[in-house]
Amino acid sequence: MATATATASRLAVLAPRTLPPAPGRRRHAPAPGCAPSRPRALSAAPRGRVLCLAAPAPAAASSIDAGQDRLQKVPISNIRNFCIIAHIDHGKSTLADKLLELTGTVQKREMKEQFLDNMDLERERGITIKLQAARMRYIMNKEPYCLNLIDTPGHVDFSYEVSRSLAACEGALLVVDASQGVEAQTLANVYLALENNLEIIPVLNKIDLPGAEPDRVAQEIEEIIGLDCSDAIRCSAKEGIGIIEILDALVTKIPPPKDTSKDPLRALIFDSYYDPYRGVIVYFRVIDGSIKKGDKICFMANGKEYVADEIGVLSPNQMQVDELYAGEVGYLSASIRSVADARVGDTITHYSKKAASALPGYSEATPMVFCGLFPIDADQFEELREALEKLQLNDAALKFEPESSSAMGFGFRCGFLGLLHMEIVQERLEREYNLNLIITAPSVVYHVICADGETVECSNPSLLPEPGKRRSIEEPYVKIEMLTPKDYIGPIMELAQDRRGEFKEMNFITESRAKIIYELPLAEMVGDFFDQLKSRSKGYASMEYSLVGYRESQLVKLDIQINGDPVEALSTIVHRDKAYSVGRALTQKLKELIPRQMFRVPIQACIGTKVIASEALSAIRKDVLSKCYGGDITRKKKLLKKQAEGKKRMKAIGRVDVPQEAFMAVLKLEKEVL
Repeated sequence: MATATATASRLAVLAPRTLPPAPGRRRHAPAPGCAPSRPRALSAAPRGRVLCLAAPAPAAASSIDAGQDRLQKVPISNIRNFCIIAHIDHGKSTLADKLLELTGTVQKREMKEQFLDNMDLERERGITIKLQAARMRYIMNKEPYCLNLIDTPGHVDFSYEVSRSLAACEGALLVVDASQGVEAQTLANVYLALENNLEIIPVLNKIDLPGAEPDRVAQEIEEIIGLDCSDAIRCSAKEGIGIIEILDALVTKIPPPKDTSKDPLRALIFDSYYDPYRGVIVYFRVIDGSIKKGDKICFMANGKEYVADEIGVLSPNQMQVDELYAGEVGYLSASIRSVADARVGDTITHYSKKAASALPGYSEATPMVFCGLFPIDADQFEELREALEKLQLNDAALKFEPESSSAMGFGFRCGFLGLLHMEIVQERLEREYNLNLIITAPSVVYHVICADGETVECSNPSLLPEPGKRRSIEEPYVKIEMLTPKDYIGPIMELAQDRRGEFKEMNFITESRAKIIYELPLAEMVGDFFDQLKSRSKGYASMEYSLVGYRESQLVKLDIQINGDPVEALSTIVHRDKAYSVGRALTQKLKELIPRQMFRVPIQACIGTKVIASEALSAIRKDVLSKCYGGDITRKKKLLKKQAEGKKRMKAIGRVDVPQEAFMAVLKLEKEVL
């Protein structure tokens, strides 16, 4: 608490108060020729109010002044590159805001919450989707230091981008909520940081909350991760407590970059985005050598050449400079037309003096989850295509191709990195481009081994080869780690078993919390697994997953037929053991939603030609005997026979139109039952 009080006094601003005029009295203007009287300062503090706070401490004041000179060069030994790793809602963005404000990088009048989160979606959800970088200047012991913060997304869908961002740093702040403790994504990102040999500084955030238990959480970090927390920094980013200590720790504990400015240029791309006027803007960290404005550069993964028209630093707005050398973080503009030409993880080098080898770790993003996007209004098809093309300019991981369905018309089959990525794209399409969409149930990429030994990738059930042409089907499996309080171990294990999970191990990381590890099919997780996990644990459990490979499974294609006609949009690939329950749920739901016809309509769930579940819509019956007030029975039989023949003919040529509402309801049901 002594440290907290000292820090609060260092961050305060001197603000003298003046007495308000007494009720019923007016303040008179000074007489002509007289100097205006100065307002009297408060001589004593009113009861229950703070009189005034201390003036800024020399360290804080000099840091704010230094923020204006952040373009000035410093020796490589005074550069510190770091990132912040944390679970969702542990205060990462708030801490970044405070660091920017205290170092004078962003003026107080320009400051807003979640300053580095540019999208409205990021602010609403409280998550980081698009990473950002910021250059700060900090004075410690009269020595200027350059601090480069790379703000990373925390979700597993973006783990490749996070790994490239970590490769651009020498250290990381591990931020843990002092009231919630270590969560699943905290662990995953710490392991990524340890793989990159980063110096990790533990920070216990939100110590001002009534439920904060910093001692317990520090012990948790030591037991689970193995980090020494004896000197862990206790802070409150919201209240500004402990921020000076964090800045000092960044300087003293994180090692500087290696001085390799004389070597051939190698720069690591950790992000890029599309600017409609300047083309693709590339964010990079110079690992070796230096780069100047006007240099001819080459991307080593695809061999494309460009001229660096503009280079600069991110502070956090773009500020142009003439040169960047080893250890520095910046951006470049070179009239690049496509984000796919400047992929995350690629290496930039000089065209004339190429580096001997590219930086390790580069790989192209591969979509893991697929779904169909169809406009409710068919006239919006071209607008949907344009919207997807615009999103793809900023997101090279987004893949899409045209798809047509007899039920829903023309649309697109889209590939995403994961479920969060899929949700973000869908929400942006609806919000930013005013599109009303039908979204099919998400599916994964299956490997189909054909009879001739060829392996075919299949993400759409309608493209699955016939049973006679395939030998087996393999599906992707993931390793899932769930952290939960011990009270909810039973319900969570039951959930994993229901989803065809294979139990691997369980251990108690503390007395009251356990880590459960399962391996289960990705297809079982892309539905409502996360929602079920949260509801069964009352919101306390968290999860993290990673792909472990493909395994052969007893998978079948489940078709839905309405009046004998297959509806491709409702076809799914399911495990043979779950086919009956899924088919029964779909046929019952369709029976409720499809309007009755003048003839009987069978609704069937089929595996090949075998019907495994069936429902029927009874015909709307017209009373043709209403005009018969008696008479011979043969007259009635003749009318009924004529009606039956008409219904038979109508059924043969009749077509059942499934309403859009029925499709949307059934697709929602598919996401729940698959």
